[in-house]
Amino acid sequence: MKAPIQIAIALVLLAVSLAACAGPGQYSDSGPSPRSMYAAMPHERFPIPALAVGRVSSRYLRQVVTYPTHERPGTIIVDTPNKFLYLVLKDGKAMRYGIGVGREGYSWAGKARVGWKREWPTWTPPAEMIERQPELAKYRNGQAPGLDNPLGARALYIFKGNRDTLYRLHGTNEPWTIGKSVSSGCIRLFNQDIIDLYGRVPVGAPIVVIPDANMNVASAKDGHGN
Repeated sequence: MKAPIQIAIALVLLAVSLAACAGPGQYSDSGPSPRSMYAAMPHERFPIPALAVGRVSSRYLRQVVTYPTHERPGTIIVDTPNKFLYLVLKDGKAMRYGIGVGREGYSWAGKARVGWKREWPTWTPPAEMIERQPELAKYRNGQAPGLDNPLGARALYIFKGNRDTLYRLHGTNEPWTIGKSVSSGCIRLFNQDIIDLYGRVPVGAPIVVIPDANMNVASAKDGHGN
């Protein structure tokens, strides 16, 4: 009778040991590893290189987290002050993505919806952005899709009612900006993450943007570019 008890104790100790190896904020073997989630995507229209995950804070990597909310599953919640985007799932869970947000004077808040979805979109800077940055005038009629395009591999176009706000949820060719306030109002994600989000949400999905109380914000009505 002692042998089964000893075996059971050994199994428990082994489980505890394995759990301890994972450590707080690290990934265990129970889900995909960061390297697999952010691997190169050679079959895309424009092949996407692997993300150097070792140079990124693990808090900004895609992961399922506990996230109690009154918003219904399928809602996108942009947590501007903490630089996270949540896609609400069932049972108090959410898929969390790291994001880059608008800098002072260009961040925004409010409720909206996904009006369009585009793969490898063309980027057209708004007139006010060209006025601030005249060197962008060459893209007045649009910058062709590609790895150099500021919108990256995918874009979700944010609408207020039936009107395009000019704000976007999109990929980025500057992955080092994730976790920072640097954009002209749009929400940036790693290209691998915007592809993942794009595949999960339909046109019409609701969007809730939480403002950063420490920054000047606008309502989702006058977009600024990327």
